[in-house]
Amino acid sequence: MKTLTAKDVEKQLSQGITLNMIDVREDDEVTEGKIPGAKHIPLGSVEERSGELDQATPYIMICRSGGRSGRATQILEEKGFDVTNMEGGMMSWEGATE
Repeated sequence: MKTLTAKDVEKQLSQGITLNMIDVREDDEVTEGKIPGAKHIPLGSVEERSGELDQATPYIMICRSGGRSGRATQILEEKGFDVTNMEGGMMSWEGATE
């Protein structure tokens, strides 16, 4: 499984790199703030909503601490997607939120 730290993600965003991020936390967690531009798909819906994603696009998976996003990464990898887990999740995120 590929991984990036929250700091790596923040650095890429600050350099103007467009990242395709998916936040797999629950609705109430996302209302507390998510990384700007991240798409919200709760972990329980990732498999059924995978048709909304493009297999040619790399994605970064995000959750609270990195566990659920790791599971989402595994689910999508098995379906042929290029996915990376953000280690430490939002607990490690120091950048802006929306």
